[in-house]
Amino acid sequence: MERPLASPMTWAAETMFENDGLIELDGDCIAELEAAAAIIEANPLPAEALTPRDFEMPACQAAMARVHEQIYHSVGFAIIDRLPVDRLNNETATKLYWLLMSMISRPVAQKWDGTMLYDIVDTGQKALAGNGVRSSKTNGGQGYHTDNAFNLPPDFVALFCLQTAKEGGISGLVSFETVYNLLLNEYPDVLPRLYEPFFFDRQLEHAPDDERLSFKPVFESDGKRLFANFSPRLVAQGYDVRDEEMDAKGREAIEALVEVSERTGLGKIFGFQRGQIQIVNNKQLGHRRTAYQDWSEPERRRHLVRIWLREAGRPFYLG
Repeated sequence: MERPLASPMTWAAETMFENDGLIELDGDCIAELEAAAAIIEANPLPAEALTPRDFEMPACQAAMARVHEQIYHSVGFAIIDRLPVDRLNNETATKLYWLLMSMISRPVAQKWDGTMLYDIVDTGQKALAGNGVRSSKTNGGQGYHTDNAFNLPPDFVALFCLQTAKEGGISGLVSFETVYNLLLNEYPDVLPRLYEPFFFDRQLEHAPDDERLSFKPVFESDGKRLFANFSPRLVAQGYDVRDEEMDAKGREAIEALVEVSERTGLGKIFGFQRGQIQIVNNKQLGHRRTAYQDWSEPERRRHLVRIWLREAGRPFYLG
């Protein structure tokens, strides 16, 4: 693919569209969620066992159909505003979140051990080459990336906010179509290398006797759309684990991709609020968050819950 891209996902920070990606849950949807919450609290069951077909929620189904259209065919992301978390306990709120996301697509495992609901909290650990600690378990900042770039990326990534940080933790999104167009215009010589494989640190998310690294390209295309497997940190860690220098052309290509992605005014910025859900197209947009400072009280510490969704295949971590 050597032509400029143009679609609803080819946007920059100043691009304006209706409600800037926000989809509000109306009164009918909130009423359905509260009715579902009462049933859930009266009938204990793990979130993963809940399915939308067991609840009467037509307004929520219609809202989630709009979300799917927006993230798959339009701008590539949505901010769902919002679950009534002040009237719910965290467990019930998370189960309602699971139901809403299950209306959009199929939830799948996020770890080799089969974890389907993934808590994003600071554990005090550090993400280092080969140690298996994901940046989502730290309070450090992230560069733009796609989730699970090193294995089988989900189609969509959803984040539900239960608690915000004291300071920082601001979300950012960037369009890889826009990034690609800038690379094509300014760094055309590096683009072919991005379609060739790089080593990725798999973060120990694999069978015990499996390879610790994957080897795959950053950019792929079906001839119409551009797809990204992007995590500069995990590419760098992949070469560290391998104890090998990245080839000069590969290093130049990754550096150009990072430089363009991080340009001021390119990515959109969002401050999460309690009860909101951010859902993004994980193959065509990059996402990140800034470093953050947490509250001292445990119950107030930043807490997001992540769900991965895939349009096809089995729910296993590797599909």
